[in-house]
Amino acid sequence: MKAILCTQFGLPETLTLEDAPSPTPGKDQVVVSVKACGVNFPDTLIIQNKYQFKPPLPFSPGGEVSGTIKEVGEGVKHLKVGDSVLSLTGWGGFAEEVIADAATTLPIPPGMDYVTAASVMYTYGTSYHALKNRAQLQPGETLLVLGAAGGVGLAAVQLGVLMGANVIAAASSDEKLKVCKELGASATINYTTEDIRERTRELTEGRGVDVVYDPVGDRYTEPALRSIAWKGRYLVVGFAGGEIPKIPLNLALLKGCQIVGVFWGAFARNEPKESQKNFQELLTWISQGKLKQHLYKTYSLAESPAALRDMLDRKVVGKAVVII
Repeated sequence: MKAILCTQFGLPETLTLEDAPSPTPGKDQVVVSVKACGVNFPDTLIIQNKYQFKPPLPFSPGGEVSGTIKEVGEGVKHLKVGDSVLSLTGWGGFAEEVIADAATTLPIPPGMDYVTAASVMYTYGTSYHALKNRAQLQPGETLLVLGAAGGVGLAAVQLGVLMGANVIAAASSDEKLKVCKELGASATINYTTEDIRERTRELTEGRGVDVVYDPVGDRYTEPALRSIAWKGRYLVVGFAGGEIPKIPLNLALLKGCQIVGVFWGAFARNEPKESQKNFQELLTWISQGKLKQHLYKTYSLAESPAALRDMLDRKVVGKAVVII
């Protein structure tokens, strides 16, 4: 089979398209013939050895796939050869075939195409877990989303609107914020030209926001935390901005707020039933047309390094997908 391989840790330009042996499933595993693979920010980290998961070299990046079951391993009962599925693989998806755990592999709902199916798990899965399970976002509350035009950020905007919140989208350009407005954000902050704290105070009439969704970190965290309302919840989702910020803990005391970690991959492993329930809710909303992924661009397998470069260069608005 053909696969994009990471043979040495580095930037996307070090990845190579090569022939690789077809995988064989172990107990409770399946082999998926990949039709599409979502591109996500963790893919840019895992090839640099900067992510929580550290697969041995060589490996293929790509942690979110859709396709058909080619082979099932011992103990797999709910899936059979030929089934159309979506799966969370962690890595391995930028290839014609990939090993997947049966527990994180689900049938694709009728009528859903492979590109859509490869765009659900990371972005919507992360953001729904954050807003539902960690923040317990309530209708009428105000949600501030940093990095709102990225994959998880735009998903958080859409889900916040669907869950009845007033959503303030914050991003680095007016062009990106236009997309956020089109998908339901009630207000925006361009943090390249505007002060997050002052603009938030203006938009909330001095009250602050109930929930901050932060996949960016870096220099944006402290002003966003200072913008939180009494008893607010600050969701630590990731650090796409580069630096992991050091938070003055007196702010948590003064605001009476919670600083809440969001590690969706660990949630999916440790609470599989709750995670599957979330996915069923998400897939229902997608099937009903209440959620629709904003597709930035599709890439061929050979173009996968270019997709990761576009992700690193902050060009991707919404979701990028590799089509096999």
